[in-house]
Amino acid sequence: MSTAPRLTALDALHRSLGATMTDFAGWDMPLRYGSERDEHNAVRTKAGLFDLSHMGEITLTGPEAVKALDYALVGNISTVGVGRARYTHICQEDGGIVDDLIVYRLGESEYMVVANASNAQVVLDALTERAAGFDTVVRDDRDAYALIAVQGPESPGILASLTDADLDGLKYYAGLPGTVAGVPALIARTGYTGEDGFELFVAPEHAVELWQALTKAGEGVGLVPAGLSCRDTLRLEAGMPLYGHELTTSLTPFDAGLGRVVKFEKEGDFVGRAALEAAAERSATNPPRKLVGLIAEGRRVPRAGFPVVADGKVIGEVTSGAPSPTLGKPIAMAYVDAAHAAPGTSGVGVDIRGTHEPYEVVALPFYKRQK
Repeated sequence: MSTAPRLTALDALHRSLGATMTDFAGWDMPLRYGSERDEHNAVRTKAGLFDLSHMGEITLTGPEAVKALDYALVGNISTVGVGRARYTHICQEDGGIVDDLIVYRLGESEYMVVANASNAQVVLDALTERAAGFDTVVRDDRDAYALIAVQGPESPGILASLTDADLDGLKYYAGLPGTVAGVPALIARTGYTGEDGFELFVAPEHAVELWQALTKAGEGVGLVPAGLSCRDTLRLEAGMPLYGHELTTSLTPFDAGLGRVVKFEKEGDFVGRAALEAAAERSATNPPRKLVGLIAEGRRVPRAGFPVVADGKVIGEVTSGAPSPTLGKPIAMAYVDAAHAAPGTSGVGVDIRGTHEPYEVVALPFYKRQK
């Protein structure tokens, strides 16, 4: 039985803009409005406007909310100050990654966990179960928020024209309540593009008004609506992992090169601690495969699942691949055997439908913005 995809509060607006829509994690979402290359380049050089209302917000409140999160997640949430955010993972008992998350501390004893759309229900269920022994309430807030992101070098100026919030004082991975174009919002300096930018959490009934105000404010500086397609190439260039590609339940944070998010020094037990301690040791002494960047010497585009080869043998697998508008060449992220993971390793290729196309191994990210 198929259920109709969910619609965001901006659905009619996307259609009026001529967006190509796609089913993404059970939501009808804009893939692109025109040229995804133009949208990508606008975010790199000017600004782009994204509807991210499919993301899953889960709120924890109460005196032991932070203890519950420290037990449920691998990060040290007790060190997150009010108004700050932290990137972290939720793992299985065996150390496999259930999802990567951002946790915002909204108040003394109030935290908002933002999960990927495809994992929101799984994360909600896991948090509810893991928080059961603590004095905290876990609330499904997915319907309480629309999420609009404005990303790119012009985004601070665009937002500053619509709010009196202290954007200059708002650091990366911080969030503060304010009003934007008269709409109450949580203003967060976070994003998934490799550019400076903001994510605005608002009530769904205010989403259209806010989108239109941002569009008007960005008219003179090249702001364009941007779809999920360019969001993927932007995050790929920035070397940011995507759940289901670089992160899965069969990988630990250490396998993914993200061991830094696991905080063994925090007090008490947490789900997956023993397995992750073993994984940390394994990755230090004998890493199975490493996540690397690959840049094509030719024009053929690698896709997720394509084998990475050297000397006629399979040495890894592509997890994400796309043409890079910024580099002007196809790029990919891939897990490869440690022996072939050093930048500059020669003789590495990708098997693209039977042809071994030559690729250069590089360190991630492919692109880093000038501060």
